[in-house]
Amino acid sequence: MPLPLVFEHDDFIVLDKPAGVSFHCEENELGLAQLANQQFGTLWPVHRLDKLTSGLIIFAKSAQAAALFQTLFASHQMNKYYLALAYGKPKKKQGMITGDMQKARSGSWMLMRTLENPARTRFISQSLGDGLRGYLLRPSTGRTHQLRVMMKSLGTPILGDERYAGLRADRGYLDAFGLQFNWQGQAIEVMRLPNQGELFLVHQSQLTEWLPPWQQFALK
Repeated sequence: MPLPLVFEHDDFIVLDKPAGVSFHCEENELGLAQLANQQFGTLWPVHRLDKLTSGLIIFAKSAQAAALFQTLFASHQMNKYYLALAYGKPKKKQGMITGDMQKARSGSWMLMRTLENPARTRFISQSLGDGLRGYLLRPSTGRTHQLRVMMKSLGTPILGDERYAGLRADRGYLDAFGLQFNWQGQAIEVMRLPNQGELFLVHQSQLTEWLPPWQQFALK
């Protein structure tokens, strides 16, 4: 199945990564990077998404463009927005989650109370009914499993994220659905609602209320 092209610029493209696809090759299956190169020619990855996560991902068309993206990420000038679904009542319904992240023996990560080099995520949430809640997440750092760990810290692990105690589901309900950044003087805003997962589709009209995502945080 071809990878959906969401946005194209002279210097980069934005693809829609399917849930369940690894970034790199895994056993006998091609990874996202290899699939993208097969379909679009030689590309330079500038960030990654976990296997269970779907959504918007950028590939640069040159090494020079990739280097510029690394500068944007390093200086926190790349705004990324995610949607997550989880059952249960969170410890708080909106705000900031902050803490150092430490790797556990199992290969998972833990959120610590210390703040030496903390990961940070702002979020808002809304009830979707029947105990299900939607979360709009804006990380300002990009640590491994950051959003998955922080959702667990709220007492509401992401639906389908069994590594972090999420309930079993047809997919991991985490989606990268918005990107906002400045590219050499040009404002870039890309967004799209997730199109995989029964519950994402059932509640799409409610999730539409969070478009555009950057405006939601500007109002807080």
